[in-house]
Order: sequence, then C-alpha cells, then structure tokens
Amino acid sequence: MKRFKRVLTLLSLSAVLAIAGCGSGKSTVTHGGNASSANNQTLDASTTETTKLKVKTSFYPMNEFTKQVAGDLADVENLIPPGIEAHDWEPTPQDMAGISDADVLVYNGAGMEGWVDQVLESIQGTGVSAIEASKGIEIMEGTAHSHDHGEEGEHSHDEHAHDHSEEGEHSHEEHAHDHGEEGDHSHDEHAHEHAEEGHHHDHGGLDPHVWLSPAMAVKQVRNIEAGLAEAAPEHREAFKANADAYVTKLEALDKEFRDGLKNAKRKDFITQHAAFGYLAQEYGLTQVPIAGLSPDQEPSAAQMAEVIEFAKEHNVKTIFFETLVSSNVAETIASEIGASTSVLNPIEGLTEEDIADNLDYIAIMRQNLDALTKALNE
Repeated sequence: MKRFKRVLTLLSLSAVLAIAGCGSGKSTVTHGGNASSANNQTLDASTTETTKLKVKTSFYPMNEFTKQVAGDLADVENLIPPGIEAHDWEPTPQDMAGISDADVLVYNGAGMEGWVDQVLESIQGTGVSAIEASKGIEIMEGTAHSHDHGEEGEHSHDEHAHDHSEEGEHSHEEHAHDHGEEGDHSHDEHAHEHAEEGHHHDHGGLDPHVWLSPAMAVKQVRNIEAGLAEAAPEHREAFKANADAYVTKLEALDKEFRDGLKNAKRKDFITQHAAFGYLAQEYGLTQVPIAGLSPDQEPSAAQMAEVIEFAKEHNVKTIFFETLVSSNVAETIASEIGASTSVLNPIEGLTEEDIADNLDYIAIMRQNLDALTKALNE
C-alpha cells in the first residue's frame, strides 16, 4: 500500500510539472550534467535592471548562500519552512509547481535531498536551471557508527572522498542512493522509501554535510555564483562582487576556527549524529557520532553502550545534541556518565528563536565554535 501511494504521489508531481511547464517560454540547455535554462528572449537595457531571478533553494544553508550572492537581483525562497528538519522533508505538488515556475533551483547535492533526482528529471524541458552547490567538492564516505579513533581519525579523506568532478555531477544512480548491504535490492524498491520505524533518510553512504566546514562553504558559494551568472549573465559582475564580499567573511570565519581549535586539549567530541565530518577533518578533530548520518536514526543498545564506554574512557564531559530533533539520546548518555549537554548546530534549518534573534549561518557557526572550544578544553 505504501509503495502504491508513493507511485501515485510521483505521478501527481510529474503531472503538476507538466502542466506548469506548458507555455513557460524558456528553453533548456545543459551544463555540467544539470538541466539549466536561458530565456529565449534577450532582455533590453530598460528591463535588465528591474528583472529579478526567481530562485528556489532546498534548505537553509543553500538559501543563505544564495541570498548573499544574489543580493537584490533575485527573489530567493526556501522550500523548507522554519523549524522543519531537512533530511526527511519532501516536496508537495504545490512545491513542485513552485519549482517549475522558478528560474533557478539551488540544492546541496551529495544525497542530502532525497527527492532531488525525481525533481531534476521532472523539470527537464521546463527551463529551470539547477545548481548543485557541492559540485566538484570531494564528498566523504559517511559512517553509520564508528569509534576507531587512531591517528587517522574517523574519516580518511584520501581513502573515502568522492570527487564530483571526476564521477560526474549527477551520477546518482551509481552512488547517490546506493544502499550499501542492500545493494541486491532494486533502486525502484528502496530509493526513497521511509523505513517503517520512522522517516530515516538514506544518503547512500555519503556525507552531505559539506556546509559545516567554512572552507567548503566557500566552494559552495562559488558554485552558486557560477550558476547564477549562467542563468543571468547580465548580472555576472554583481554576483561576483557579492560572492567576493561573502567569501571574505567566510574566510575570516575559517581562520577563527583554525585559531580557536588548534591548541585544544582534546580532539574528539561526541555528537548526536554524524553531521560534522567535514568540520572535524578541516580542523584536525574527530567526531564520535551516537547515530549515523540522519538525525532521526536511533542507535542500537550496543551502539549506546559503545559510546558510553568511549566517553568514560576518554573522560568526556559534554555530549552534543542539536536543534530541530529530540535530545533524549544525548541526555541519556550524559546522565549515564555524569556529563553535561550542549548544542552543536548542524544548521539544517533555523528555529523560530533563531529567526527572532536574527541569527544567520556565520553567527550560528560562531556559536558552534564557542561550544566546541569550551568542550574540548574541559
């Protein structure tokens, strides 16, 4: 029954896009393996300055980065509402119609958006330009649960990285939704199905949390700049100037992390899910995830016991949890070992409180740096 409903949903989404795409007046061109667009009509000088791109973004970091690059030259709207966890969100038919009506879709890629393959296929021919922010970035293998903390740390970048530029920007059938030990099962059966025990999103074994390293965020901003410049070449110089200004801020943030963490007393930290691999790798740290790549993945009793044993052996005094999901697991472990809990924010979305406090990506990353600095020097 679930699969039947899923098929009906996908058919309805395709129908919505087919209707929305009729008479769009856009032609489709291809770049870097993505469907992209260019208006058939050339804008004259009188309309160029007042015409804005209509941009849809998949979740908060993509929204923030795109707004910083676009400035007032685009209307940028996020698909996922505030307070909603990004991993398991899927677009409604209304969302799909909005994507089809846009000029540009910006998404993270690397398996973060489990729905994006279907969307990319559906928007072909509608004139929507698709920008994959993680294009060309080496994507790390994710680990569901690993506490082998030798000299190499949790992730060996050279051994496990996937270079998008070599494998192709959209070789999703090859690796973006590869289900590991379930590889004998067909893609059609398991590509986007939610597990019975909860809406666990499978990233295909890849770690999509690129934006949590400021150094990688710089690369994502540059990819967005390039994509917007292709969609609206008349604004290329403005996009570059905006991107340059924001990259300067991100590079300063990167320096703050390097300076703040280089002399930390300890290098390992326990966090709720394996979102901080890129951050850990960039700054010489090791994350010890309680669960896997998805925040709603429940650890087994054996995994819990393993984390508790590690925490006791290494005298860990802080267990990190995150916003938008329950902190029960982190609090249970902290209670067991007499530790405190603290927030380490994966910035997959803003809470209403974040919005009220006018927090943005850089401000929240500085909060993360403060939390790590304190925990790693206890």
